[in-house]
Amino acid sequence: MKKTLLIGLLLFSLSSLGAQTIESGNRSTTGYIKPDGTIENSSRSTVGYIKSDGTIENKNRSTIGYIKSDGTIENSSRSTIGYVKKDGTVENSSRSTIGYIKDDGTVENSSRSTIGYAKGIKKEWAAVVYFFFKLD
Repeated sequence: MKKTLLIGLLLFSLSSLGAQTIESGNRSTTGYIKPDGTIENSSRSTVGYIKSDGTIENKNRSTIGYIKSDGTIENSSRSTIGYVKKDGTVENSSRSTIGYIKDDGTVENSSRSTIGYAKGIKKEWAAVVYFFFKLD
């Protein structure tokens, strides 16, 4: 019985390896993003996916948007809803700045107040979670 419990704990720990934590501004965990693009809530339930081709899907695997290679974020109808610039500036479709994603993973709103942390997560992925799509 002890061996079974130990093996179960080890497997759970290994499944969590590589997942990066999404945190609120007060450092509470709000979710995780795995290296394969799976997005989980704080209870580890899958709420969405970001596929390698940039397709964004909800938990039911319905396409809800796209991330283009130039940082353009589109909705499911392929209309541009925003942009993520290489320096981490996040803009809406009108090119107004709505936030920033710093190299250290700090996520700020347009007033430069910290709204979250996404250390080790691609800037475009962080922008999807914090600014463009509500995944639950």
